Amino acid sequence: MFQGKKIAVTMPAYWAEKTVARTVADIPRDLVDEIILVDDCSKDRTVEVAQGLGITVMRNEKNLNYGGNVKRCLQAGLDAGADIVVLLHPDYQYTPKLVPSMAAMLATGFYDLCLASRTSGRGALSGGMPVWRYLANWGLTNFMSLALGTHHTEYHTGYRAYSRRLLEAVPFHSFRNDFIFDNEMFVAALRHGFPTCEVTCPTSYESDASSIPFKKALVYGLQCVRLSVRHFAWRVSRRLRGTGSAPV
Repeated sequence: MFQGKKIAVTMPAYWAEKTVARTVADIPRDLVDEIILVDDCSKDRTVEVAQGLGITVMRNEKNLNYGGNVKRCLQAGLDAGADIVVLLHPDYQYTPKLVPSMAAMLATGFYDLCLASRTSGRGALSGGMPVWRYLANWGLTNFMSLALGTHHTEYHTGYRAYSRRLLEAVPFHSFRNDFIFDNEMFVAALRHGFPTCEVTCPTSYESDASSIPFKKALVYGLQCVRLSVRHFAWRVSRRLRGTGSAPV
């Protein structure tokens, strides 16, 4: 519990046997009310290891892909009664020690979505992010800021925190099941008028950390461009009509 808000940390897991214990160990249990791991049909011992950590463990009956698994995580957080749901990958690429900072940003009531940015400062490069990936991230982020009409130092982080009122207002179960899901959520938050913020996040690109393959990264980048252009057109149309925010 933090400032009267119930906090749930949800973890979309896939092949996280080697890192899940380390991730859970760094989650501040005095602040977090519920820790939920949802395994997406990993072939390793992710479920067995997680079950020994004193957390809630769920396993999908079939592979739901990244976005589908995140949907189940977010819904599990809501079902647990959380006021703030933090999405944290269990591969230890992102430090769990930022959960209090992200929760605090939303607990103020000023924001409803918090991003943990790897590219604010030089955290990503010093943490081992490949240069080509950093430059692609930087270029795509700047394009998206222009098209979305907002400003963040990164839109591609998987470490995010959501308020309950945002999750209840946005039809996230209707979004795609692949990697673009996170940014569909972000755009939906903008369209519904929910304020967003970010914190700086150090990262660790170790051998056990997950990383999207180049081909999937290329597809994801093109999806981000398309999503951003569509939202830019929506912004222009709204301005011409003189209307406010509207559902997706």
